[in-house]
Amino acid sequence: MKRLAASTYNIVRTVGTIFEREDKLTLESTPFIHEKGGDSCMTLKFKTREAVTHIAPYVLGKTLSDLQKEHGLSSIRKLSENENIYGCSPKVKQWFKENGSDLFLYPDGAAVELSHKVATFLGVPKEQLVFGNGSDEVIRLLTRAYLSSGDEAIMADVTFPRYQTNVSLEGGTPVIVPLVNGTHDLQAMHDQITPNTKLIFVCNPNNPTGTIVGKKELLQFIESVPSHILVVVDEAYMEYVTTDDYLETLPLLSAFENLIVLRTFSKIYGLAGLRVGFGVMNEEVAEQLRKVKDVFNVNTVAQKSAIIALEDQAFIRECTHKNERGRLFLEGEFDRLGVSYFPSQSNFIMVDTGLNGDTVSYELVKRGLVVRSGTLLGYPTTVRVTIGTEEDNKRFIQALEDILQSEGVK
Repeated sequence: MKRLAASTYNIVRTVGTIFEREDKLTLESTPFIHEKGGDSCMTLKFKTREAVTHIAPYVLGKTLSDLQKEHGLSSIRKLSENENIYGCSPKVKQWFKENGSDLFLYPDGAAVELSHKVATFLGVPKEQLVFGNGSDEVIRLLTRAYLSSGDEAIMADVTFPRYQTNVSLEGGTPVIVPLVNGTHDLQAMHDQITPNTKLIFVCNPNNPTGTIVGKKELLQFIESVPSHILVVVDEAYMEYVTTDDYLETLPLLSAFENLIVLRTFSKIYGLAGLRVGFGVMNEEVAEQLRKVKDVFNVNTVAQKSAIIALEDQAFIRECTHKNERGRLFLEGEFDRLGVSYFPSQSNFIMVDTGLNGDTVSYELVKRGLVVRSGTLLGYPTTVRVTIGTEEDNKRFIQALEDILQSEGVK
């Protein structure tokens, strides 16, 4: 299996301020999709908190229909957002057709039924669960509950950007540690621990590189972190993992009271549009997070859909199998084309084309495929592609090969 060439390890360092990097990660590439508006130097009539003034709003791009019209395409396929290309369980879709009469009522703020189902499925006490409007919200609750001005949170330099945003908004200091070969450098992260450290984030598998930290290495890291520091392991993509070298973290919760595990229904469960995720943690930590969360933060439809989706594990197993088959196909084709890539255990792959990532992304859109460029992530010759259906994957490879040949790349 080829890894990305060392020449592409142009990892983002501190660029101006930490907030400028968040702006870059928010845009996440492809200027033809994202159109940044507004004047960052404008004088505000109503002064915000200092942390807010340096953060760019999340800029939404053009819709697929807009891109389709712009490029005169008969069809277009989005392979840029790490969504489950197979959607959600058919049982969820059936529920949507038959229900909806009680939507005038507020949702269950305690998510009682969902808590019971998830606790039973995972084999954990329901008191250890905190649900959020996506696992993004659980991250926000953690920083809100535990960070004060001057507190530090350690994270990788190229990873899920909401860690950094939420730490900064609470007045904390993000401590950024470079990836090594697209993977968390846990020893370097450990070396950054100071008396001010309150949180450590490990995204496993990591977004956007798709890599994992080995089972033994991660366990040793968790064991070595002082018990008063919260270790947050974000497992948004764990259901896609097929390697045996992946640490089962939930059984460790009883031994490590500072361990927090994040999960989501947005990825393999196919409910990204409904926004429901959760954290599993020590009961004391869970109680503190409930103090700072919105009362009705997870809507009724999201809760019910998550329950139904969780019960359909046959669909989840099928998605895992199809994803692995697609990943192996893409890796084989990348080897054939002579391009390198990070070894992924998720539903996306970051591949080094040897060309400017923005250029490749633009050329792919012209061919009806939307991917993410790695240019603004510090990997300027890469694109990140969601593993699609067999048809999607073949179409992507054909388009990529055409682009490489037209640009004179073997």
